[in-house]
Amino acid sequence: MAFSLTRLPRLFGPLGVVLASMLLTAAPHAQEAFPSRPVRMVVPYPPGGIGDFVARLIAPKWSEALKQQIVVENRPGAGSNIGTDHVAKAAPDGYTVLLFDSALVVNASLYTRLSYDARRDLAPIMIVGRTPLVLAVHPALPAVNVTELITLARARPGGLTYASAGSGTLVHLAAEMLKTATGIDIVHVPYKGAGQAILDVIGGQVPMMFAVPGTARAHIASGKLRPLALTGEKRFSGLPAVPTFAEVGVRDMDASLIVGLMVPVQTPAAVLATLYDTLASVTAQPEITGKLGESGMDMVRSGPQPSRAILTHEFALWERVVRSSGAKVE
Repeated sequence: MAFSLTRLPRLFGPLGVVLASMLLTAAPHAQEAFPSRPVRMVVPYPPGGIGDFVARLIAPKWSEALKQQIVVENRPGAGSNIGTDHVAKAAPDGYTVLLFDSALVVNASLYTRLSYDARRDLAPIMIVGRTPLVLAVHPALPAVNVTELITLARARPGGLTYASAGSGTLVHLAAEMLKTATGIDIVHVPYKGAGQAILDVIGGQVPMMFAVPGTARAHIASGKLRPLALTGEKRFSGLPAVPTFAEVGVRDMDASLIVGLMVPVQTPAAVLATLYDTLASVTAQPEITGKLGESGMDMVRSGPQPSRAILTHEFALWERVVRSSGAKVE
């Protein structure tokens, strides 16, 4: 005879009522396939930056692959920590994902107190790609290459300044890397965002800064900025004439901006696999890879475990840079 949940109350009395209720409630959820409702992609930045660009580029295609809507939600503030904290504390069910960039690994060392632990509380789905940084100077600066810049800086210790998007940002710490690698003394001028910083370099108020190639390329093409060198291991196709720092003899300039997606750490493996498989199919599409390449991004498309290994390296790298720079944010 087939077993029926309706027999539990007769067999076990009040306990049977409780058991039947629990089983009836749990049964639909056990059969629920992921995803059965829209997924939120939290971007911990305001609209307009590279992270927001990546999110809005992939969201429509990812929605098609998942057969559920991906809703992009901007939650900016506190150097990306507000949005990151929100995802770290969300239910680990795959319905809340984080679009992150290198601020995630920098902040782990930069902030003295955080309400989340990026290593412990979040798990990577994929590192989508990485982009180098370009050292760009105002054309009036009497240095047409890195060697001349180093010579000029050594002749005028503390006499040259550089702009950044703010203390502890990747472009600030890239300049600190350069100081350590070359022994030059240049002075930091922080701004509240990359937009105003690059405008003041173009205007000549500050002679140089590190920038994302996608942001600086139009100004370089117009002659408003002069590129000297790129971080990373290889040249950027959008600036093919610009050498890497390694090519001009400056080592240990490994700064690059990584962009990827994460979920709360206890997200079930099957859900994580679904998110990765669909995202991998989307990021392999020529339309997506082409637009990301135009923005200056080299595709990585690493799975969860390789992504974790990359992040482990990045956490250690930026911890060293933050420590040597003395940068801290309360």
